[in-house]
Amino acid sequence: MNFIQTLAISALPVIFAITLHEAAHGYAARHFGDPTAWQLGRISLNPLRHVDMVGTIIVPAVILVLSTLGGGGGMLFGWAKPVPVNFGNLRRPKQDMLWVAAAGPGANLLMAIGWALVLKLSIGSSVFGYSEALKEMARVGISINGVLMVLNLLPLPPLDGGRITVSLLPPRAAWKFSQLERWGFPILLVLLFLGWLDAILRPLLRVFNALIRTLFGF
Repeated sequence: MNFIQTLAISALPVIFAITLHEAAHGYAARHFGDPTAWQLGRISLNPLRHVDMVGTIIVPAVILVLSTLGGGGGMLFGWAKPVPVNFGNLRRPKQDMLWVAAAGPGANLLMAIGWALVLKLSIGSSVFGYSEALKEMARVGISINGVLMVLNLLPLPPLDGGRITVSLLPPRAAWKFSQLERWGFPILLVLLFLGWLDAILRPLLRVFNALIRTLFGF
């Protein structure tokens, strides 16, 4: 498959995986009492409201180019414009933070299951001429959603897993752990460039993919 074909097949699952992850945070925040994202028009299933030119378009496209050319492209991932959440507005800030943070990875899990169902239904199907393209799209959907779910569940602020950890820790420990947030992105970049992030994620993704295969009988 050339780059144009790969891009055409991958665009839809990648954009929705990234943007609906953020939309889910906004929906959860509104449910638990924070209307910030809703007031700013960020609670929407319209991907255009969440697209970040670098994280949603350029980074995934570069990874696809490297993968297509056989140049050692890594796992497909990206990010959207973060949905603004004022945790102080939540009815029970510390407890509700867990559900707001978990909503994003939860949305990725549901999308991965949805794409797995599409793949299951399209395997062996010759009803229409685009079944092979649909299978590849479903595989990309499972992959990107698996990566985003596992990555965001790592216990490192400001990732969702870090916020979940803050919610679960006792108040004093939670405050100290939350101070890591200012260093979270630099730490993530260091792990990425040293290859440690890949070493952490790949075993977890193998477990995730094995569960999907077992669940759907692939």
